[in-house]
Amino acid sequence: MKKAYMFPGQGAQFVGMGKDLYENNAQCHEMFELANEIIGFRITDLMFAGTPEDLKQTKVTQPAVFLHSVILATYMGENFQPDMVAGHSLGELSALVAAKAMSFEDGLRLVIARANAMQKACELKPSTMAAIVKLSDDVVEKICAEIDDIVVPANYNTPGQLVISGTMEGVAAACAKAKEVGGKALPLAVGGAFHSPIMEPARVELAAAIEKTQFNAPICPVYQNVCAMPVTDPTEIQANLNKQLTAPVRWTLSVQNMIKDGAAEFIEVGPGKALQGMVSRISGDVNVHGVEL
Repeated sequence: MKKAYMFPGQGAQFVGMGKDLYENNAQCHEMFELANEIIGFRITDLMFAGTPEDLKQTKVTQPAVFLHSVILATYMGENFQPDMVAGHSLGELSALVAAKAMSFEDGLRLVIARANAMQKACELKPSTMAAIVKLSDDVVEKICAEIDDIVVPANYNTPGQLVISGTMEGVAAACAKAKEVGGKALPLAVGGAFHSPIMEPARVELAAAIEKTQFNAPICPVYQNVCAMPVTDPTEIQANLNKQLTAPVRWTLSVQNMIKDGAAEFIEVGPGKALQGMVSRISGDVNVHGVEL
């Protein structure tokens, strides 16, 4: 029975995340303190005792979710034995570090660069995202293609749930069309249009940081967002990561391909249970759970 480990993205954060790891394990404590040093402020204070508002800032959210996931995987020690890994959006960086495709320090520096670049891109152009439910992917794709403003499919989360991303006007128009044909539109409380062409300035900025990062062959295949396929070649991993900010997250297909390749158990490593819910909706035939501390 093959095990797939999966790592959540932005939105999974909660106040108190990682506190038990910090307080009860020397290695985890050390990793958190190293992170405080690299980031340049005590992110642990915000993670353990900040406010939900503190944690919502992109420059805090992304490193916080990454740290919780990667340090939890480290805490698992020999129990962390993946046959394959995948991460949702930001979670892909956590997955790459957990699978030893890059070091903890390099992964954290990329997350910081990613968060800062995305924040700047959000400030350049007001933009947003919305989840469209109860419609098939092809119907939502067609709706997006018919809108004059920028609006594109961003996260293929589960069959019947596709997140769209674009300008305020583009997303509003697509939501209105979706409702006309029997769909439901749920606006998301996000800072901008992630995984859309609006993130191109962020992609360019992050690409420079990715170019300087050392990538290694991972200990198992990584199912990357842009292709939903298993990747082990460091050059290919790097190239796919370069495209991630402006390309959609193909989560449904990633999970389906992992199942096709033998995954029967999916373990979510990190805060929240969002990915467990998604996998259960994609397939009712697999064992899905989080990590017990």
